[in-house]
Amino acid sequence: MPSPEPLRDSDRDAVRLACSRPAQRLSRGRGVVAARGPAAARAKRTFRTRLAAGQKSCRKRMATLGALYDAEPAPRRPHDVIALPGGRAGERRPRPGPHANGKWLCGSVINDPDEVIAALFDQAEARDPRHARVWVVLVDGAHHQLDLIRAEAARRSAAITITIVIDVIHVIEKLWAGAWCLHRPADPGAEDWVATHALVLLAGHTRQVITDLDSQATHLPADRREGIDTCMRYLSEHAEFLRYDQALAAGWPIATGVIEGACRHLIADRLDITGARWGLAGAEAILKLRALVTNNDLSEYWRHHLGQEHQRVHGPRDAGTPEGVARAWRTSILMIKGDLRSSVRRTGGSSIRVITRILPLTTVIWHNDKTGQPTARSRTAYDH
Repeated sequence: MPSPEPLRDSDRDAVRLACSRPAQRLSRGRGVVAARGPAAARAKRTFRTRLAAGQKSCRKRMATLGALYDAEPAPRRPHDVIALPGGRAGERRPRPGPHANGKWLCGSVINDPDEVIAALFDQAEARDPRHARVWVVLVDGAHHQLDLIRAEAARRSAAITITIVIDVIHVIEKLWAGAWCLHRPADPGAEDWVATHALVLLAGHTRQVITDLDSQATHLPADRREGIDTCMRYLSEHAEFLRYDQALAAGWPIATGVIEGACRHLIADRLDITGARWGLAGAEAILKLRALVTNNDLSEYWRHHLGQEHQRVHGPRDAGTPEGVARAWRTSILMIKGDLRSSVRRTGGSSIRVITRILPLTTVIWHNDKTGQPTARSRTAYDH
């Protein structure tokens, strides 16, 4: 098992590599069980020897994931996405949706969501520096997520135009919540009811769906309206991001399958295994390393990491400064003097003994002359 320090170094090097590389965004949160963290440190235990009711030994820390990919437009119609009530008939096959290419993933359990979103915008601008392509942002409808995305786009440039589309799967789940207000559990009619309203939504008629739901719920008592009221409220608040008719006609993706898959293979398959408890630094490093593997950047990263590790261990921190240059010169002189003295002991030559005295003096006088320092001729000043 790697020690925490190398993992933290790897994490830092991964960030540097991602920032130095040239570069439809999505972002999503996923919980990671953290054994230590700011919230856990602040929490006070009720009992010394056991947990009180509702207390947990560990807390979940929300990881923010982002995905960037390219996709060729694939125009579709509503019934290519959802089958008509009663199922599909005939031999006509539904048109396929757009295929994700060049996927790039990033994530963090320490940084705030706005930093992950900023990293996605960095990669998008690197791929499309002239902003000539269509930028589609797929989200799940969380208000704070929408605010962060729009704020980042506004901060970047007036030339950046983003089109936000809410994941259709989340919208359908809201419809299912409303369906159970009108149907008994396991009623097959609920599926056709959801399909009917989903097709109207995909055709771009969000207001019509809200009106239909309201009229169908008029006879329901107040204690049975919660699901359908939540659905209507969700559709009303996000109507501007539900223009699926335009998205389908333009061939854009309308679902977040890429990020859903990333939540599984980037987070759950490693950080969510049974019994796992993570410190934030270790979870952050593992998450970034898994993202590098998924992005096929591990080989390039590892070369970069080895160079950074060598610099941390062997390289002077002030390399490139006058002090660093002077230290490098002194180290080189000492090495040369040592080699020459070994030769003197082996050969006994007087000429080599003279060189060991002249070479350091000449080298340092030359260095002082180039750097504008006093060029005293006494060897004593340099023989340290």
